[in-house]
Amino acid sequence: MSLFKKYEDTISKAIKALHDRTFFAAYPEHPSPKIYGETADADGQAKFKASIGKKFEELKQENPEGWAGQEESPYLGDGLKISYPTFSPDTLINRSNKAFHQWRKVAASERAGILVESLERVKNRFFEIAYATMHTTGQGYMMAFQASGPHAADRAMEAIAAGYEELKRFPAKALWDKPMGKYNLQINKEWRAVPKGISLVVGCSTFPTWNSVTGIYGSLVTGNSVIVKPHPGAILPIAIFVAEIQNVLAENNLDPNICQLAVDTFDKMITKDLAQHKDVKLIDYTGSSAFGDYLEAIPGKTVFTEKTGVNSVILDSVDDIDKVVANLSFSVNLYSGQMCTAPQNFYIPQGGIKTAEGAVSFDEFAQKFVDSINSLVDNPKAGPFVLGAVQNKKTYERVTEAEGLPGKVWLKSRTFENPMFKNARVATPVVVEIDGSKKEIFSKELFGPIALLIKTKNTDESIALAKEMAMKHGAISCGAYTMNEEVREQIADEMALAATPVSFNLVGGIYMNQNAAFSDFHVTGGNPSGNASFTNPEYVSKRFTWVGHREPVKG
Repeated sequence: MSLFKKYEDTISKAIKALHDRTFFAAYPEHPSPKIYGETADADGQAKFKASIGKKFEELKQENPEGWAGQEESPYLGDGLKISYPTFSPDTLINRSNKAFHQWRKVAASERAGILVESLERVKNRFFEIAYATMHTTGQGYMMAFQASGPHAADRAMEAIAAGYEELKRFPAKALWDKPMGKYNLQINKEWRAVPKGISLVVGCSTFPTWNSVTGIYGSLVTGNSVIVKPHPGAILPIAIFVAEIQNVLAENNLDPNICQLAVDTFDKMITKDLAQHKDVKLIDYTGSSAFGDYLEAIPGKTVFTEKTGVNSVILDSVDDIDKVVANLSFSVNLYSGQMCTAPQNFYIPQGGIKTAEGAVSFDEFAQKFVDSINSLVDNPKAGPFVLGAVQNKKTYERVTEAEGLPGKVWLKSRTFENPMFKNARVATPVVVEIDGSKKEIFSKELFGPIALLIKTKNTDESIALAKEMAMKHGAISCGAYTMNEEVREQIADEMALAATPVSFNLVGGIYMNQNAAFSDFHVTGGNPSGNASFTNPEYVSKRFTWVGHREPVKG
């Protein structure tokens, strides 16, 4: 049985889910992670621990030109001392060019089957990837498992399904028969979906798999060869994905260099050398706006970016203020605010937030918000695991600097000792009140656990500021709370014009930080936070070109 036949039903279900936009999980996380095996957690942890201080020798990339690795654990406060094979940009490009011409001739169905098989192999390593993610990004254990394992695999499956569907949108051949009166003009026509060439995927330090697999699998399913350039601080999670892709390629008598890992170091980065190379045609990138803008400006490239943004919460009226506060405080604490969808600017009218019992004043909300944050932080069974650790020292410093912003500091950041990791880099949220007229303060992303409570004249001004921030500086998410249908529509319409999705009235166990594969479009591509969207048709169709040939039917 071919791999496509083996997974045809799964691929069909994934394509259907893309159209229905209802819940679908090819790789579920519930009811318990134990569905992946009773000992999978312990086995994965043991395998991760065994990799520390060793060479990562799983890749099928021959004749390394060196070995390097600079990953540090935000939990252990020490380097992982894992080294990876390194190669010059020219070597990577030459190998990718050669592999491309083999891969592009593999049928789309075969490519799809091979890629799904690689995800099935990765599935057996979800827990190992989870611990690798924890100790490179600082994510809490459960987030690391979900985001880098099942959720990332679902995003990869989504890209496979979207790419495969686009490749099958038009027929490969057709007879063109035009009546001409006494005779018919007949032409045989054929169409080929021609991949663009080498694809470069540039990873980020906080979500090394979730943010990278869509580009990797989107390019691979459409026939491009891929060079994966991980962030030097978070290599191991995506290295495992690449290793399993290479394993399946080799087993199917294909060049494993169809998908290569390109490791570099902070002092000698190769991203620009690869990005500017004439043979690199596609670039996927997650990270700062400055570097994303640079990549988008390189001529002759098709670039897909997710950059920085200023995410807002608009507070107008609520049914239950305490449930709202609990939801928002959790969103701020979750992974110490190190998510591209985390809320930063909270717009609150100076007249307060309307409830059935009367208005909750600005100060009352601020105090409830601070108390809720402290309650979660001080809960030994929740705080350390929700907050995780701060991945980057610069982020840690930024939190402290935020206390110096010109406004009332409602809550200072503090640290505490993680019960499992004594040396963990921990910074609790800082909360600062800012006047709505001080746009220069809140008109940029302050990455990390930083919440700005912005006092506005009224809800109309709150909406206008949230829209302005999104249009000028980008936004990936927005939260809004209102019990008024007219206000709800006003927010939905204005933020839609700013190409920003809105999560309305969230309480309980769902947060504006979260996006679901097969249902939510992650980033819209319509504002400065990024020019692409996971995963709309354009995300995959721009990775190849339709080319037609024709020839008259021989009489």
